Parts: sequence; structure tokens; C-alpha cells
Amino acid sequence: MDTNTQAQGFLVGIRQILIHGAITLLAIVIAFSLPPAARYILYVWWPRVETDTSLLLVTEIGLASALVLLFNLGKVAWDNRNKVAMARLTALVYARNARNDWLSRLRERALVRSLPAARDACVLTLTGHGTFVDERSPVREVLRSAYEIRVMLVNPVGEGVRRRVESLPPEVTVLSFHGEIEASIAYLAELRKLGKKVTLKFYDEEPFWKVVVLGDHVWVQHCHHGCELNQQPEYVFALQHHDPRRGLFVPFYTYFLERWNESRHPEYDFDSSRLVYRDAAGHETGRAPLGVPISSIGTPARHGLTTIDGHNQARLRSHQ
Repeated sequence: MDTNTQAQGFLVGIRQILIHGAITLLAIVIAFSLPPAARYILYVWWPRVETDTSLLLVTEIGLASALVLLFNLGKVAWDNRNKVAMARLTALVYARNARNDWLSRLRERALVRSLPAARDACVLTLTGHGTFVDERSPVREVLRSAYEIRVMLVNPVGEGVRRRVESLPPEVTVLSFHGEIEASIAYLAELRKLGKKVTLKFYDEEPFWKVVVLGDHVWVQHCHHGCELNQQPEYVFALQHHDPRRGLFVPFYTYFLERWNESRHPEYDFDSSRLVYRDAAGHETGRAPLGVPISSIGTPARHGLTTIDGHNQARLRSHQ
């Protein structure tokens, strides 16, 4: 991880040097071209304009248009400067409205490829289908490079799932949520077979945020009541090492850690397919069944959707 970070920093430094060099070269070219341009305007162009009213009118219109364009560009640059300053203050490095167009997916995948390998990954989401199972997920393959993966999914038989399903269109059922959770558990089980340290917990309340932490970056989506998650805007915030208090990375990471450390959330035992309850000290206090038949633990995650009817399969990617 340190080697990748150093290599990325070296490339950023080289890029900055090249940009500064190009700007300096452009300034030199403009400076050397000003005297010949001034002589041409004063001694060649202006004598022609003085004797030709049509050419004078064209020149005035052209100069006015150029000034209007220049001032507009200056205003846009100033407004963008303020927006960039606000984005830096919040540590926002990427945002997209919906992952429906190929350009948004391409940009997001480019961002993921540019990130150094993350040792730890933290995921707080609904069913996990859009993060672990959907092949369009930009972080699906990145999770394979992480060693320790902590995941929180909504309890398939909890009150939060019922309220979430009731707020969505009638074709979305609790059964489809169960199938998505089953597929996510199957994917996480495959990661365990690859030697990853995977810990899965379930929460009961209706979700408010989807949070995915990979190294020094966090993906965030608001789980708006009554709206499908894949239609919600997505934001990526980065940790600012020089001043961690700035930006929204730390608040969202803390949001995940606070819920992860709450003892009321049971942990899933992959070997017995049961929920393990612990007290505040970490001692086991009891076990209970998950409440949903998990039949695809030994199969790849993409085959974990066999218990869902065909109509609901088409909507699986809508709930994440």
C-alpha cells in the first residue's frame, strides 16, 4: 500500500511539473508575439480600417463580441473557482446523479483504478446487491484486494425491511430483498474462501445512508424514503491527510464505526448460518436463526438469485 501511494504521489508531481511547464511556455510565446501583433495592428490593419467603413464596422463588431466572450469566460472561471474551493473544503472528489449512462460508469471506474490498494473496506448498505453482486458495481472487484472487510446489511426479517418495502413500488417485495441478501452473503462467503477476513452484521432500523469506505475514500448515497437507491446521487469524499478535520470523509467514516460498534447488532456466523448476539464487552449471549433460508453459501454469488421469481429479478439492481 505504501509503495502504491508513493508511486501515485510521484505521478501527481510529474503531472504538476508538466502543467507548470506548459503554462510557462505559453506565456513566453504570448510575450514574444505581442510586439509583432502590435506593429501589424498599428501600421497595416488600422490604415485599412480608416478608409473602409464596412471593414471598420466588422472590426468593431468582432472586437465587441470578443470582449463579451472574454468577460463571460472570466465570470465562468470565477464561479468555477468558488465551486472548486467548496469542493476542496468538503473533500469532494467525485459526484454523479445516477449510474445509468456509460460516461458516469467510465469516470467512476477510472477513479477506482487510480486509488491505491486498500487493506480495509467497510460497507453499510441495504441488501448489498448493488455493491457485491451487480457486475456494474465499480467497487466489486476492488474488494477482492482488501484483506479485512466489514459489512452491515439490513436484517431481512426486521422492521426496517418492512418499512422500506412499503415505501417502494408494489412490485418490490420482501422476497426480492431476501434474494438479494442471499446473493450478497454468497459473495462474501466466496471472499472468505479466498482468505479474506470478512465480518457481517445486520441492523434492524430503516437505513438512512449507504456508506462504502475503501482506504482513504468513502462512497455515500442517501437512502431516501420511497426512492430506489440506484436513482439517488452518489458522492465520493477523500481523507485530507494534512487536515483530517476538513471534509466529510471523517464524519461518514465515524457514522459507520458508531453503528458497527453497537452491541445490539448481531454478527452473522457463515459456518452455521446463524446470528450471534454479544454484550457490550463482546461476550456471546445467544444465537438465533437468520430467518431467511440461505442455500447458496457454497456457490458463486451470481447464482444466489434462484429463489426469486423472474419479475423481481429484473428489479434486483434497483435496491443496492
